Amino acid sequence: MDNLSRLEQANDNAAAFWLAQARAHGWRQLIRPGFTAVRCARTPNDAHRVVVTRPYEQPALLEGELASLLEDWSTTRLTLEDPYLRLDMTRYGCVHGRAMPVMVREPGPLEAPLLGALPSSGDLGGGDLMVDEALDAEAFAEVERAVVDGFPITDRQPWTRGGMLPERLRHESGLRAWRARIGGDLAGACLTYDDGRATGVYWVATLPEQRSRGVARAVLETALAAADPHRPATLVATMLGEPLYRKLGFAVEGRSHWWSLPEPSKP
Repeated sequence: MDNLSRLEQANDNAAAFWLAQARAHGWRQLIRPGFTAVRCARTPNDAHRVVVTRPYEQPALLEGELASLLEDWSTTRLTLEDPYLRLDMTRYGCVHGRAMPVMVREPGPLEAPLLGALPSSGDLGGGDLMVDEALDAEAFAEVERAVVDGFPITDRQPWTRGGMLPERLRHESGLRAWRARIGGDLAGACLTYDDGRATGVYWVATLPEQRSRGVARAVLETALAAADPHRPATLVATMLGEPLYRKLGFAVEGRSHWWSLPEPSKP
């Protein structure tokens, strides 16, 4: 376990992050040597999550095992992360888009962490940009709202408190939530998860009305500055987020296909 590649550490962190959510929600979970699956059930057609964690010699065998799991769980929607790009789930009705970068930042402190208040500027409307850790239920609910409305996550809209991030999740060991505000108004958020080997960064979000104000960078730098400096940081980047992550020292360790099942047709 001590000789894991950075990509494997990123995979394991993503799997652990979803297992934490499974515990908080009371969802079914399955842990196999090469993948972890969580039967998300916020709604009847919620997307189940599968993270492939290790290289596989025979893609067809893994495809068959995953297909059997989806049948057993009556899966109608799916998000399946394949960081090795060798699975072909099209025969099971799945599709994937552009391969997403899995990025890693090597251990070490930031050169100039942004802690506390940042100087206001002309485009901040006269308010300071503040980032703090969400340490109580109200702050955690604001983080949830920023994630739901900032991405946006349309399946969770309109935002309902606890619908995506229940209060129990805040008490999961290793999980931390970060909130940004401008002049007291909610601006953005992110979550981090320390599994003992790496710190994963998840759901870096900025509310639409607060974009182009440095919110994502401030949230991420504050979260990274508070993380264990002896562990790498990992994340999966969107196309828009990748340039920022590179500026903060992240490098592409691999790329992942995110397979999905099309949303069921509405009657």
